[in-house]
Amino acid sequence: MSTNDSTVIDTPAGPLGIVAGPHGAVRAAGFTADPATLLPLVHPSLRAPLRHRADLGPVTAAVRSYLDGDLTAIDAVPVEQRTGGAFLAHAWEVLREVKPGEPVTYTGFAGLAGRPLAVRAAAAACARNAAALFIPCHRVLRTDGTLGGYRWGLDVKKWLLGHERRLTTS
Repeated sequence: MSTNDSTVIDTPAGPLGIVAGPHGAVRAAGFTADPATLLPLVHPSLRAPLRHRADLGPVTAAVRSYLDGDLTAIDAVPVEQRTGGAFLAHAWEVLREVKPGEPVTYTGFAGLAGRPLAVRAAAAACARNAAALFIPCHRVLRTDGTLGGYRWGLDVKKWLLGHERRLTTS
């Protein structure tokens, strides 16, 4: 039986739990000390028992580089999420193109995803994203510029945006 690898990386925003498939693609990530809590976010076809690893190689290295200031280090990490709809998969790819330090609104994100009137669908793509940080839904704000929701808490979202802003405006 295949397994998914998991690890927890300490970050200034809190512990980052990561679940990766057998070939190193991130299947879920979130600010939790228990990667097992991420399994319900993983598509059923990608779920497997977890095997804890101290280090996930290139994934761990990319997160550490991101934390050390190379904000693009996480861009090359492969992500494997499945969904029933083409829009979600496309929206997640579009989110990966939103640059650090340049957050967009939900309306702007819907437009970038090619469906400018589908603001609720864009918000749903953020809400259903299982691979936080690697698919940077934290870079999407309300139309008025406020934070809006974030599965891992507004303090985490605020820290991530502040980290990116500090490094892109200096």
